[in-house]
Amino acid sequence: MRKLIVIEFISLDGVIQAPGDPNEDPEGFAHGGWARPFFADHGRYMSSAYRAAGTFLFGRKTYQIFAGYWPTVSAEGDDIAHALNTLPKYVVSSTLTGPDWQPTIVLRGPVAEEVDDLKRQPGKQILVVGSSELVRTLFEHDLVDEYELWVHPIVLGSGKRLFSERSVPAELRLVDSRVTAAGVVILTYRPAPLRAIARCTS
Repeated sequence: MRKLIVIEFISLDGVIQAPGDPNEDPEGFAHGGWARPFFADHGRYMSSAYRAAGTFLFGRKTYQIFAGYWPTVSAEGDDIAHALNTLPKYVVSSTLTGPDWQPTIVLRGPVAEEVDDLKRQPGKQILVVGSSELVRTLFEHDLVDEYELWVHPIVLGSGKRLFSERSVPAELRLVDSRVTAAGVVILTYRPAPLRAIARCTS
């Protein structure tokens, strides 16, 4: 089966909301665009992940944000733009119709079944960027093979988190770590067998 890899930008206090632009997800959040000072660093370290991708999987919101920008990027040698604009893109949505950013396929069926079928198809790895609501669903169904968390040296105090208070217990195993010149720590985790969680009693 193909590996499904999740990439998320995250603050030191666990916030993932609207890292790239204030208009990405403004609901109850005043710090949109908090990752912008690190964009140059992102470009230097992100290209390899996009070169290794064979397919992209998005939630609707992230897909529409990307579709509004990346088709306009045509710089020669931009690995990220080349991958996004040429590789197959799957978007999970019950409302999206007639996507213009090709090649795009809309997945409307049960998410777990659709993604499991996608993983069984031949090809290179599946890359999920952002798409936090989708990632939570993939997490709940044990469909994520690897989490690449880009921890930024910034504290935001409020905002949406990747894992909610309702998330099921899970244990992850650290398999790689890198530190960028700007101090972003890239942590790569894979699911591990869950060990018993000890309960403290008074």
